[in-house]
Order: sequence, then structure tokens, then C-alpha cells
Amino acid sequence: MSPRAKKILWLLLAAALVLGSGQMQKALNRDRERLGLTRVRPLDNAPPVLAFTTVALGGFRGLIANVLWIRANDLQQDDKFFEAAQLATWITQLEPSFTQVWLFQAWNMAYNISVKFKENGPGDFSDRWRWVERGIELLRDDGLSYNPNDTLLYRELAWFFQHKMGANLDDGNQFYKRQWAAEMTPLFGPQGTNLDGLIHPATAEARTNAQVLLRKYKMDAAFAQAIDDRYGPLDWRLPEAHAIYWGARGLEAARENPGKVKADDLITVRRNIYQSMLQAFHHGRIIPDPFNKTYALGPNLDLIPKVNDAYEILMQEDPGNRDHISIAHRNFLRDAVYFLYEANRLREAARWFHYLGEKYPDKPIVENQPDSLPKNLTLDEYAVAVVQIDIGETSQERVTAAVQGLLTRAYYELAIGQDDRYAGFKLIAGKVYENYQKKTASVKSNAGRIGLPAYDLLNRTVLNQLLDPEKGAPFAMRAVLRTQLGMPAETVPTPSAPVTGPGESSTNNAPAK
Repeated sequence: MSPRAKKILWLLLAAALVLGSGQMQKALNRDRERLGLTRVRPLDNAPPVLAFTTVALGGFRGLIANVLWIRANDLQQDDKFFEAAQLATWITQLEPSFTQVWLFQAWNMAYNISVKFKENGPGDFSDRWRWVERGIELLRDDGLSYNPNDTLLYRELAWFFQHKMGANLDDGNQFYKRQWAAEMTPLFGPQGTNLDGLIHPATAEARTNAQVLLRKYKMDAAFAQAIDDRYGPLDWRLPEAHAIYWGARGLEAARENPGKVKADDLITVRRNIYQSMLQAFHHGRIIPDPFNKTYALGPNLDLIPKVNDAYEILMQEDPGNRDHISIAHRNFLRDAVYFLYEANRLREAARWFHYLGEKYPDKPIVENQPDSLPKNLTLDEYAVAVVQIDIGETSQERVTAAVQGLLTRAYYELAIGQDDRYAGFKLIAGKVYENYQKKTASVKSNAGRIGLPAYDLLNRTVLNQLLDPEKGAPFAMRAVLRTQLGMPAETVPTPSAPVTGPGESSTNNAPAK
């Protein structure tokens, strides 16, 4: 065969292979699209490096990403975090549709890298907070922009708010909460409830805030209002509200794309919601401390009906995991009865105690007491048993509720003339507080993470609530308390005027110590 004929033959063979490759690529693209493995269409507003690699490198992107991943891990081991973070950005750009890339890189920043940074000063975890926030931004701003229907990304984002910020397992959690509240307060207002103002902004400032919420934080105010109607009222300055928001967005994405969701993934998203609701019940109320210009967190007892509804709905939506959810539901009901009783909301406590007995009649309700079935105990007996357990507890939330509940009951006894019982409840409250502080102070790292608010702050908060002319105790009880505590008689105050502390200039609202 002549050289010319060989060249023609090779060219024809090459053309046939190219044509066959093109047909094969179409089939592969269809399979990738069906399985959700990659995005065949060009990405909107993609950075130049991603646009180039998508078109020019094709299948080699995975190999390059693997090399960068190994290099990023080596840099992190050498504490070169910023260089590793840059490589992480390139990795996510090379594989924007690979869910695990986003999950790992965001987790690595928020959990692994962040804890490498210690306090800059007492209670100052600003360096650590930057990495936590960067992990949130990576999922919210980047991962979901490329994968808006990926339920797992919503689940992970909700988990960061619920666990990393909302729980108290990180020494810097109180700093994270304060930083987040500082960011959210201008948007949601000083009470964390300004949703209508974001949906229907009436001023230039309100319109700006609505745009910031949408563009920077990627949140739809109307959807947030729907979440608040169903699960609230929530304080949107706190991370639990945002955990519920992103969990609900994940469930919505799953409903819209049922073919791309695994059934096992949905329970984890639902857990984001009901566990965050439980946290909002445990510590979803901000207690201002104007003297130290800070705040503490206390139980939000008004959420109890909505938390219960959330559990009931989730058990209906996920019958396969009903038994697991029911365990958490029963524990919540026990806490609800306990917290209400301590807060002297006895009628509500009795109603929920009856509901607990009807719902779980064959389950013990006191730890390590198998015979403590609801039918075997009165409400008073149950509450006393739990208080006795809490004296030895090291749960920040439960002990905070115990101390405030005991103080509330003490002032109630004072108002009805039971001076000895008043003194007894005050004494017990102080002992519970001291016992907890001694236990947690024995481990130095626990002090800022799970320490209680100042005892005087808790006492002042309880008294403020009781003496509130609009939402507090009846007028007669307020009058007796003021007399017994040596306070001036109540006048007609400015609405929602705060109760000030001893020795301050306010005329008629200073509580006694």
C-alpha cells in the first residue's frame, strides 16, 4: 500500500473514531444528567477557571482535583490554612456538582480548621468564628448556587446552625451566637421578629435590609414568615431559627425533585427541624443584661405547642422512623412539664402532664425509676423528683430553667404570705446554682462554654417578668410583691419600660436583691 493510501486510511479511521466518540459522549451525558453526576449545560456566572476547566479539561478535572486535594491536606497538616482554603476553592470549582466535595470542604473549615485557633482574649473567638462563617458561606453562597436542589447541602447548612452555633459543644459557641445576633439584629429588629418589615419594606432602610437578607444571606423573607407561622414565633437573631429555615428549604427541594433524593436522607433533614425546635424551646429566649451590655439565653416556654406539633407532623411524614422520633418526643414532653411547673405555670404543666400520660402511658418518666409511670405519679411528685435529679445535673439549659423556676415559685409564695416557703425556694435556687457552678468550674475549659448566667441576672429577670404590667403577674400580686420587697408602688409606666436594678435612677421599678 502506498504511503498516500495509508494516510487516507488513517484519516478515515480517525474521523470514524471521533464520530463514534461524539455519539458515546452524548450517551454518557444523558446518563450523567439522569444520575445527577454532573452538569452538562454551562454554569451561569461561572468563574473563568471553572468555565475553562469545564470546556477544555473534560474528564481530567477529577484527576486534577485529586492532586489538589492531596496537596490541600498536606498544607493543612503543616498549619498552612489559608493556602489550603484557596486549594479548596479550586477543588469545588473543578467538581461543582459533586456533593461530597462541598460537604467535606465546608465541614473541614467549620470544624477542623476553626478549632486550631484559640482565644484572642477572654471570650474572644473571632479567628475561630471566621472559619465557621466561611464554612457556612461555602455551602450557602457557592454550593447551593451550583446545586440548588441538593437536599444534603441544605441538611449540612442547617446542621452548622443547629450544632456548631446553637449547641454548646464548642468553647466559642457563645461568641458565635453573639456575632450572629449582631448581624441579624439590624435585619430582624431588636426582638428578632421583624419579618413583615422585610416582606413589605416601607422605608429606604427597610428596602436595603430586605436586599441584604436576600443577596448576602440568600434568605427569602416570605418563606421565613411561613416557617415562623408554622414553627414559631421564633427569634430570628438566634441560630435555631436559621437551622429550621434551611432544613425546611431542604425538604422543599426534596419534594420538588423526588427522583434525586434518598429516603434515608430525609430523616436527617427532618431531624434538623425538630431538634432545632427542641433547642429553641430550651434556650430560645434572649435575656438582656443591660448592666454588662450582653445577654443570656433562657427557655422559651411559649414554643411548647409548636414543638409538639413539629414532632407529631414529622412522625406522620416518616412512619418508618416513628419509633425513633417518638423517643425524642417523649423526652420533650417530660421537659415541657418540668419547665412549666418550675415557672409556676401550673395549669399548663397539668395539661401537658395529662397529655404525656395519654400519649405514653407505659413509659417511665423519671430517670432510673422503672415504676414511675404517669399513672403512678402526681404532677407534684414528678416535678420534685426531677428537681432532685437536677441538683446533680450538669446541663446548662436544665439548671438555668431550674434556678429560674425555683425563683419564680419563691416570689409566688412571698406574694401569698408564705414567707418561710419563699425563703426555702430562694435557698434551694441558690444551692442548685452553687452546686452547678462548682461542678463546671472544676474543668477550666468549661467555664465559658457551659457556665450559667450571673445569679443576680437570673433573679432580676424573673422579678422583671413578674412585675411587668402587661405580661406579668396580676395587679394584686404585683402590689404585694412591691410591698414585701420594699419597692415603690406601681404607677402608670411607659409601655414595656424595663425594670431597673437597685440604686439606679428609675423611680418605681427597682427590684430588691
